[in-house]
Amino acid sequence: MLALEVMDMAIKRGATAAEVVVYESTEFSVSVRLGEIETLQEASTKQMGLRVIFEGRQASVATADFSDNSLTQLVEEAMTLAQATSVDEQLVLPSSDDFAREIPELRLADASFEALSTEEKIDVALRAEQAARDTDPRIVNFEGGGFEATFGKVTMVNSLGFQGSYSGTVFSLTTVPVARQDGQMQRDYWYSSARHFAELEKPESVGRKAAERALRRLGARKVKTVQVPVVFDPLSAADLLSSIFQAVSGDSIIRRSSFLIGKLDEIIASPLLTVIDDGTIVGALGSRPFDGEGLPTRRTVVIEDGVLRSYLLNTYTAHKLKLKSTANAARGVVGIPSVGPNNFFIKPGQHTAEEIISSVKNGFYVTDLIGFGVNIVTGDYSRGATGIWVEDGRLAYPVEEVTVAGNLKDMLKGIEMIGSDLEFRSRIAAPTLKINLMTVSGE
Repeated sequence: MLALEVMDMAIKRGATAAEVVVYESTEFSVSVRLGEIETLQEASTKQMGLRVIFEGRQASVATADFSDNSLTQLVEEAMTLAQATSVDEQLVLPSSDDFAREIPELRLADASFEALSTEEKIDVALRAEQAARDTDPRIVNFEGGGFEATFGKVTMVNSLGFQGSYSGTVFSLTTVPVARQDGQMQRDYWYSSARHFAELEKPESVGRKAAERALRRLGARKVKTVQVPVVFDPLSAADLLSSIFQAVSGDSIIRRSSFLIGKLDEIIASPLLTVIDDGTIVGALGSRPFDGEGLPTRRTVVIEDGVLRSYLLNTYTAHKLKLKSTANAARGVVGIPSVGPNNFFIKPGQHTAEEIISSVKNGFYVTDLIGFGVNIVTGDYSRGATGIWVEDGRLAYPVEEVTVAGNLKDMLKGIEMIGSDLEFRSRIAAPTLKINLMTVSGE
């Protein structure tokens, strides 16, 4: 195996430890607009990344040239760069006792990937767009949309004896319609992603939902600044949860840039809230047999009934904090391992979205969050938002150009209801959430 040869070259060149990862991928994408193909791309790539540790120093390099000369240069470059960096005694590979020993069957790859013709892939994208157009004559244009299919293979070896490989596929379908009425235009979107083509939401369903989301934004207005309950739909709740991920990431903790530093085993949220990271869910988008350092993925309860139980860690951040890795190492072909989510999600509750909305006498239902306005150090939260105003438990009228603001510390403790509508559309997923009080700033 070529990866083993490169690793051996690095050790012979003097590396204290070495790790080699090879990424192979085949990617297809088509974008459509108004029944026509705008772009069509298909590409295959293969890249190798080498990480070396030399007496507490570290460097990472990569190449797509697998010739003997190129690989020799790759090793030389890595060793030269490593010797020029500063020493950090926490730079080590995981213990060999902790490596993944087997590859569980997680249904990550769809055998039908190669059997899908180009015509079938294009047809899926066109059907979704056509369904959106057929929903209502007020759908007049599109700002994107299409179909993507990716096959990838990861192979990793290191100098402590780890060898592992797995393959996976991802299919995604998106459409972004524009609605017009009385001179006003509004856009929205819907999408579906899955490991297996057959598990994608039907194109007609994606198109209709995208159109309905755009249509319900017509006639949007601002509201006066007020403090009210706020309900986040699943997509915006997942966006909110991504901020919580940043706060529990070992990278943020060791940099002392999180409001959750020193909060392990303390109550930080409503007792309704349980947050889990799980890389072992069969067929899920964030599942994998081992992480970016060769450790077997697992189920980690991060927040349990409102109590912070764990940070999410790779080997480096775990060593810094004198804890154990949670198998959340993430890395690309080049660069040192960071901390990333596997399947990071909020445990669903007992309420339907309709029940949650009906509990609000006067409040805001968020359907989209815009911009960046989260300070993970202090917890201050302020995001542009669009959505629908709620009156007497019913969706009353669309709202735009407002800001929802609060502090994550208060928001977590203010969670009053959690929906039963959890769906995994990405690595980070959440059901509908109701927070008791936030500031909605408008006019």
